[in-house]
Amino acid sequence: MSYLRLISDESELERQRKASEPGAEQQREEAAALDAFSQVVMRVADTLMPTVVNIRAPRGQRGGSGSGVFFTPDGFLLTNHHVIQGQTEVRVRTNDGRELAGRVVGADPWTDLAIVQADSSGLPFATLGDSAALRVGQLAVAIGSPFGFDSTLTAGVVSALGRSLRSITGHLVDNVIQTDAALNPGNSGGPLVDSRGHVIGINTAIIQSAQGICFAIPINAAKHILPQLMQHGRVVRGYLGLHGRSVPLAQPLARLHHLTQESAVEVVAVEKDAPADQAGIEADDLIVSLGDEPVTTVDDLHRLLTQLPVGIPSSVMILRGQRRLQRFVLPEEYPHWDPAKR
Repeated sequence: MSYLRLISDESELERQRKASEPGAEQQREEAAALDAFSQVVMRVADTLMPTVVNIRAPRGQRGGSGSGVFFTPDGFLLTNHHVIQGQTEVRVRTNDGRELAGRVVGADPWTDLAIVQADSSGLPFATLGDSAALRVGQLAVAIGSPFGFDSTLTAGVVSALGRSLRSITGHLVDNVIQTDAALNPGNSGGPLVDSRGHVIGINTAIIQSAQGICFAIPINAAKHILPQLMQHGRVVRGYLGLHGRSVPLAQPLARLHHLTQESAVEVVAVEKDAPADQAGIEADDLIVSLGDEPVTTVDDLHRLLTQLPVGIPSSVMILRGQRRLQRFVLPEEYPHWDPAKR
């Protein structure tokens, strides 16, 4: 037997010995899982990074810096209202370094969302996903330009759903996504995406004194208001003056009142003298319908408030304890946002 053959046989025996050691199989599985996770994140990065931009005020004007994501090839992009607040024009820097002029198409401070159109065409754009299908624990990847560092990616999970958050503009935003994908100043307006590379939210805020507590506006909220922002520059919606969250509906209670839906909107707070307060709606009530349409989620409530006429009474069906009550609410219109006001 040659010396080289002996070395080869000893190497094979050593490999077999290590493979038979306790925990070796677990280590191989963990390594394979880690490699699979990396592959997913890299695929998301390759797909989404070309669609993410840096947004800032034109030279000589006051304003901060933020991020945005193209959702059409002709330059329309989503960002946060607080990123473009006070601006009618912005500068857009793409992933490949191009500087584009951008105009503010519309904004909605009550969801902290805005649309900007960059002066270009044939641009890479992201696919908008379905935030209603999210589950706690699933992969979440955030992309943006924190502190001006373009194309920065962080990965984490969806930590919680249905949060309420007071935005930088002072408005309370419902049904917010909580994630531990790290965000920093400048990430605002960038996309939060799932493992398929679909946009599930628009990153909006962090809690400065905490680590790993970050928030995004669900993409379904954006999809509900996009047509109005594109057409009118603002959202005409009914204002009830209540804040809520989506909750499961106890099946015994649903059967008691002959309801087929599995969820409703729990009223978290009611603003004093607002339409909901005047209608007699209280905290802890469960809203199951508005204007004879089922309400199963906060998204349903927001959608209906953009469809129902303002100034005309609408029926609200609520559950209070074991009782089913009908109230009539008179939606008011939110004051509109004027991009020329600083």
